[in-house]
Amino acid sequence: MANNKVIHFEIQADDVARAKDFYSKSFGWNIQQAMTAGKDGNGMDYWMIETGPKDMPGIGGGMYARPKDGKTYAYKCTVLVENIDEAMESIKKNGGKVTREKTNMEKIGWFAEAVDTEGNVFSIMQATDWKP
Repeated sequence: MANNKVIHFEIQADDVARAKDFYSKSFGWNIQQAMTAGKDGNGMDYWMIETGPKDMPGIGGGMYARPKDGKTYAYKCTVLVENIDEAMESIKKNGGKVTREKTNMEKIGWFAEAVDTEGNVFSIMQATDWKP
């Protein structure tokens, strides 16, 4: 079996400060800004979410301001893949759709977005510099 593990989730927020407050108070999550628009080569503000101790099972995530287009009202998961091009072809071959072609996130890896046969949105990532 390939290492196609869910490694990350994302939350879009209309009000990031309000969402950070909700999740940190409700679940004790540690939420810290990791990228700033105009810096880091990424062009967006992005917060990393630590959901619990590293020695416990589970994954962490990220949060960013909900865009005007491509709004998501659910947690969006990212699947780690060994080869993003092969994964994109497999998604298409099996009835899914690639909705955002691969893009490079500097110092992290290649990302693409897709929709499964049921309309669920997810991302795939091929790590380059970042090690999960």
